[in-house]
Amino acid sequence: MPAATMRALRKVRPEAGAQIERVEIPRIGPGDALVRVRAASICGTDLHIFKWDPWSASRLKPPVTFGHEFCGTVEQVGAGVEGVAPGDFVSAEMHLNCGHCRQCRLGQPHICKNLKIIGIDQDGCFAEFVRIPAGNLWKIDPAIPEHYAAILDPLGNAVHTVLAGEIAGQTVAVTGCGPIGCMGIAVAKACGCSTVFGIEVNPHRLALAKTFGADYALNPKQENAVAKVLEATDGCGVDVLLEMSGNPAAIHDGFRMLRAGGRASLLGIPSQPVTFDLVADIIFKGATVQGIFGRRMYETWLQATALLKSGRLNLEPLFKERMALEQFQEAFALLERGEAGKILFYPNEDTGLRS
Repeated sequence: MPAATMRALRKVRPEAGAQIERVEIPRIGPGDALVRVRAASICGTDLHIFKWDPWSASRLKPPVTFGHEFCGTVEQVGAGVEGVAPGDFVSAEMHLNCGHCRQCRLGQPHICKNLKIIGIDQDGCFAEFVRIPAGNLWKIDPAIPEHYAAILDPLGNAVHTVLAGEIAGQTVAVTGCGPIGCMGIAVAKACGCSTVFGIEVNPHRLALAKTFGADYALNPKQENAVAKVLEATDGCGVDVLLEMSGNPAAIHDGFRMLRAGGRASLLGIPSQPVTFDLVADIIFKGATVQGIFGRRMYETWLQATALLKSGRLNLEPLFKERMALEQFQEAFALLERGEAGKILFYPNEDTGLRS
């Protein structure tokens, strides 16, 4: 049995920052599982929460333990739980759907009308233990490395975005080459795309995009990325736009480099409304525009697991920082400067494990 209390990284007040507190270990009920966290990864959403931007202020209700990307071992299960047992190594879908709204009934639980997210709407995984509905747990195949298991959630975002339409033989532009953008490049390459253009203003991330297989790495602050893409595609433009940045300028450039009849899959979340030239960019272009949110439950998890087991996805360049929970200030500073890939916390370790 675990101790009565645990350490957790929490947003205690509605302001920038966070702090480690000792709190009661979650109590599980019927259908729940208590998971001992092995590794928890920091998401861009967590950085928004840490900085307490307008989105965070409109959504979170402190105090709350944040964090929603992790892997760990099942410690206890509640009454009625089937399919998982203490000792199982798992990750989890942290989106909680209601099961009865129109979207859920239509097989679209990832866009549930009453969706809640663990780590945002209730206590998450930046802690020694986390409570998860057992039905949301995903048992980890032994062929998948432990540190990959901690990022199945964001990898699922990339897989969902890439595979939302045709990809084999397609030319692809990825605008925004942070961790999910780089994973998107790797997934697109693994699934047989012909050429990838990585578009990014941060030099560290642009170099990372090249490592992940981008055929062209373009910095729009230093060169005309749209002109370069058009030149490389004989003036046609790319077949697929994977928008991962949420930056208005990048979104505009992305649509300008998309060919007529192409597909634009938008995952990045702008912090403000974005204006479009609907006539030139979408209507007359005959573009297919898709909003991408989260992962398809659980089709995307199956796809991501299959890709990892195939050996076609090498995500190792993302993993350079491993830290104890107490190093959170340093971790968020690295992310804010754009100098890290996927930082892994080890909440049940007392010292940093940087490698």
